Amino acid sequence: MKIEIVTARNDHWEETGFGTLTACNSVFDSLKRAGYDVKLNICESRRDLEEIVKKKPDLVILAIKYISLQDGKKIWLSEYFSQQGINFTGSSRDVLKLDSNKISAKLYLANRGINTARYFMAIPDQYRCASDLPIAFPLFLKPTDAANGNGIDDLSFVTNFSEFASKVLSLYSRFNTPILVEEYLDGREFTVSIIETPNNELIISPIEIVPPESKNGLRILGQQVKNDNSEELKPIEDDEIKNRVIKLATNSFLTLGVRDFGRIDIRANKAGDCFFIEANLVPGMTAGSSYFPKSCEIEHALTYDEVIQLILESGLCRAKPKIPPNQLMPTNQRTAC
Repeated sequence: MKIEIVTARNDHWEETGFGTLTACNSVFDSLKRAGYDVKLNICESRRDLEEIVKKKPDLVILAIKYISLQDGKKIWLSEYFSQQGINFTGSSRDVLKLDSNKISAKLYLANRGINTARYFMAIPDQYRCASDLPIAFPLFLKPTDAANGNGIDDLSFVTNFSEFASKVLSLYSRFNTPILVEEYLDGREFTVSIIETPNNELIISPIEIVPPESKNGLRILGQQVKNDNSEELKPIEDDEIKNRVIKLATNSFLTLGVRDFGRIDIRANKAGDCFFIEANLVPGMTAGSSYFPKSCEIEHALTYDEVIQLILESGLCRAKPKIPPNQLMPTNQRTAC
């Protein structure tokens, strides 16, 4: 099997897919240990992608969703390789857009009966006072299209109009896009990694995330916490809550039409009601810290190498055979692929 990993120099991006080059190298090393013919490609242009197509790989691993060109345009990799007839990991462009845009995902799922937190959008000076706001305080503010906790900190939690206006202005100045404002959910935080096997079974790994308490007495899973890896990741001990989390994550995964693998973030209120927060469909894969491999380790005792093998199984099974059909192994002797 010839495998090509596609990434970019994305350390400065708000969305980083598998993560920095360190994470991509971890995936590369894992595949080398498994005996695959694999190459890691840092792509910056259409020509870089064309060179990969010329190699006719059995599978392209998309460690990012798109590459940004110098003229500001994006090449969505799933769309590009699909048009070239090249087998790739992960979901289609239409589904991945529901990862990049939190509002689109919330609206899509809410319209299909999936629990999501109430929300509205805001730009600076759009609202004049607290009574104008569609949802009462407390509220939680964050960018619509950033990952890895970017733009989220203690000031994301607002309890009055002055705090609200200040955070909207701050986020809008940085991200230049309308701000997502959600009702504040005062319960626990969870994430669920899901891998779809070649026979359409789901390997589901739910865990609880407990951020450290800040000097303000808050537990906010923001950019600094994620950078420091200071949050606690632990199994969900309460079976009732665990079942609710699994059901919501599974319904979200299937309703979104995710292919191969993805991670669903969920938050609860104090009553234990669970709500979809966002989908991560090219989730972080940094060995030892990223939520996807860590949740699989915590829930199923899977090693990093085992997780990488599992997320690629469906993609490898889609690879076309390189031998003539009349020389294929008899059907009753083939693997599940």
